[in-house]
Amino acid sequence: MATDSAAGEPPSRGKRADAQRNRETVLAAAAEAFVASGVDAPIRQIAARAGVGMATIYRHFPTRADLVTAVYRHQIEACAEAGPHLLASADSPLDALRQWIDLFVDFLVTKHGLADALQSDDDRFAALHAYFLDRLLPVCARLLDAAVDNGDIRPGTQPYELMRGIGNLCIGHDNDPRYDPRRLIALLLQGLQRPHAL
Repeated sequence: MATDSAAGEPPSRGKRADAQRNRETVLAAAAEAFVASGVDAPIRQIAARAGVGMATIYRHFPTRADLVTAVYRHQIEACAEAGPHLLASADSPLDALRQWIDLFVDFLVTKHGLADALQSDDDRFAALHAYFLDRLLPVCARLLDAAVDNGDIRPGTQPYELMRGIGNLCIGHDNDPRYDPRRLIALLLQGLQRPHAL
C-alpha cells in the first residue's frame, strides 16, 4: 500500500488558497497605490498596504512590469465579468449599459501612469492593450446590442467607438479637478437613446 510522502507532493489546497489570497491582497493594495501614486508607487508602500512582506510581492511578481500587468489584467477581468451580471440583474439593458460604463470609467480614471507604460517598448504592455480590447469590446457589444434590441438606444453605435469616445472624455481628469468626465459621458449616452427612453 502506497503511503503519502511530503516530498514531491503538490502544495496542499490550504497553501494554494493562502497563496491565492495573498496574491489578491497584493493586487488590491497595488491598485490602491497606483491610484494614489501612479504605477511607480514604491513596492515597500504596496507591501505595507497589503500587510505582507516585500518577499511575498516579489515571489508573485518578480518585476514591476509583472505587477502592473497583473493589476490591470485583474481590473480588466472584473470589468468584463461585470457585464453579463449587470445584464441579468439590472432593470433594463440601458440601465445595465449605464452601470457598466460607470465601472469602465472608474477603471479609466484610476489607471495613473498606465498610458505611459502602454507606450513603452515592453511587449507585456502591448499585449495588455490587446487583452483590454479582446476582453472588453465583446462585453460592450453585448450590452449595446441588448439595449438596441430593447428599443432603448438607436442602432449603429460600434463598441470600439463608444469605448474610445468615453476614453477620450476621461482624458484630463487627472490634471483638472474641476473637470468631471461623467457629466459629459451622461450626455453622450443621452444622445444615443431613443426619445421614449429619455
